[in-house]
Amino acid sequence: MVYPLPAVDPPMCYISVRKGRHSYEFTPGKATVVNAPTIEEAPINIECEVTEVLPLGSHDMFMAKIVNVRAEEVLIDPETGAFSMKKAGLIAYAHGQYYELGKALGKFGFSVEKKKTRRKRQQRKSD
Repeated sequence: MVYPLPAVDPPMCYISVRKGRHSYEFTPGKATVVNAPTIEEAPINIECEVTEVLPLGSHDMFMAKIVNVRAEEVLIDPETGAFSMKKAGLIAYAHGQYYELGKALGKFGFSVEKKKTRRKRQQRKSD
């Protein structure tokens, strides 16, 4: 299976809820590792091998192993190789609303970081 990460432009939220005159046509692509289609307009396509299907009554949950990630080159910093969340314009859906992702809230472990270490890191940023 392939999981395309949705973006603001094009409006990928249309993919499952719009039909008829409000539809948006996406370009199917070919995954490089798995036998599944991708969405060319998606800034990122995550290719996965399904490892388990868990029936949950009204729906199934798919457990999968990521085997390949394809991201647009303009989203990768050439010096660091880091992915740019801000440039990607990714969106998330929660409680009936779409939210644009990108603002960094903290690094791994920031909630348990010692106050002395946090002050030193913040001083380096301000210098």
